[in-house]
Amino acid sequence: MEKNLIVRGAPQEFECKIGAWQALGEHLERRQIRRVLVVHGDASWVKAKRFFPELTGVDVTFEAYRGACTFEERDRVSMIAKTVGAEAIIGVGGGKVADLVKAIAAHATLAVVILPTLAATCAAWTPLSVMYDARGEMLQYDVFARSNALVLLDPEVILDSPIELMIAGIGDTLAKWYEADVIISQLAERSVEIEISHYTAKLCRDILLAASEEALDSMRDGKLSEAFVKVIETNIMVGGMVGGFGDDYGRTSGAHSIHDALTVLDATHHILHGNKVAYGVFVQLMMEGRRDEIASLIPFYEKLGLPTCLHDMELADLSDSALERVATRATAPDETIHLMPGVITAHTVLDAIKDLEAFIVKTRAEV
Repeated sequence: MEKNLIVRGAPQEFECKIGAWQALGEHLERRQIRRVLVVHGDASWVKAKRFFPELTGVDVTFEAYRGACTFEERDRVSMIAKTVGAEAIIGVGGGKVADLVKAIAAHATLAVVILPTLAATCAAWTPLSVMYDARGEMLQYDVFARSNALVLLDPEVILDSPIELMIAGIGDTLAKWYEADVIISQLAERSVEIEISHYTAKLCRDILLAASEEALDSMRDGKLSEAFVKVIETNIMVGGMVGGFGDDYGRTSGAHSIHDALTVLDATHHILHGNKVAYGVFVQLMMEGRRDEIASLIPFYEKLGLPTCLHDMELADLSDSALERVATRATAPDETIHLMPGVITAHTVLDAIKDLEAFIVKTRAEV
């Protein structure tokens, strides 16, 4: 039997439909919430505010976040929520906004409502926040005891979002299968919760491999399609269910440890989260000795524009000392890379990074 597994399967309520945001007032009324703080981004808000409804009978305060999910920003906005007497906090934006409002809600004991403007992560779904420092280095992730109260997903909002963030979301969500499977496959027996986690992880992979190209074509054309809706729900909902039911058995292992490690280098801070995770999948597979799986994924990665190697992220010139820093950080004692089988050392990771570069060069030369 698995140890320390807590199911956090879903928000209290979730709705995905065109015009979903317009029902926000009704949802607040049902919850008897009359004073809210709306936290939003900058660029995303320019596009999203036309979808945001008029909230009659509700006292609304708007606040732009300062671009990062840090403890300092959590405390700053928590003070604003306290000052205005907010009964709920509403996040309108991408993953960083979602993580920030969840951290604020937990800190200030408020209900949290999330209106995602991107489908780049499952942050809108999951009751946890990834916390960073002011430099952009990942510090920790905090899991909360209360589920998100409400998530309203409007496909038309996501359709108008930057396509490169959708692609990064696909990379991040594809990792769900590889990271969960390498952990769960080690279990001699699996509880029902673990089986659900494993199933939804595979569902992520299957849907994304089948529907991503059509979904991205829909974005380019500005037209909704079944494939597009499937992919955004996969990135947000299905991806969130993997960790929601599997807990530590379904969250992260090798790929996200590589992502976390890359954040120690300033040269990587401009690279999208999902792109670093997608690269981390290949490093993880190299550590597992699964070169055939890497080879099978390369065409998919290249069609979408996901990075297969350091060269694709314009990091080919990283020094040996920089790579050693990454490998050391990836294998820090608290990193989830150690959930993979065997003993994973900094040397293991460094070899995998270098072997992956050589493998990609060789594979491309043979095409």
